[in-house]
Amino acid sequence: MALTNELIKQRLTEKFGEQLIDWVEPYGMLTFTAPKDFNLKVLQFLFDEEELRFRFLTDLQAVHYPDNIGEELAVVYHLHNIVDNIRIRFKVFTDINQPDIFSATALYQAANFMERETFDFFGINFLGHPNLIRILNVDEMDYFPMRKEFPLEDQTRIDKDDEMFGRELVFREQNKIKATLEADTKLN
Repeated sequence: MALTNELIKQRLTEKFGEQLIDWVEPYGMLTFTAPKDFNLKVLQFLFDEEELRFRFLTDLQAVHYPDNIGEELAVVYHLHNIVDNIRIRFKVFTDINQPDIFSATALYQAANFMERETFDFFGINFLGHPNLIRILNVDEMDYFPMRKEFPLEDQTRIDKDDEMFGRELVFREQNKIKATLEADTKLN
């Protein structure tokens, strides 16, 4: 019998019941949300279950949702069943003030560097990780740059050239408006 999203959902629901929520299938990829304390249980079940065989961790990353109080950070797992060529995604949410999630490194070796990168950029503390240190940013950095806590750019900067950032149309329009206003001021 071919492995389908319906069968995967059925097997997960049989095992975890109402604990798994927000079932959707964007672009055909089964996606759901699990409680953060269940992340290893869900991963282990998906890995061990002979019918499911999700034994390849394609990706692991985080997303910052600043408006979701108490669940500001999400860790997103992308898993692949190579035998049946089917992919799924699931999320676990955590509080930004205590972003503790169990490490998946014991199950997936690929999780090692993915979790380090996620820690480095979002501050997720992966409990049980063998070497959770910064991987790309300097050790002295006391913030997590991918969190949406800072403006994307300083609008008051005058040392940047908008044309170099692909904003030449906006730049030209602003100059036209500015020239029109200056001409009107001179006429009055």
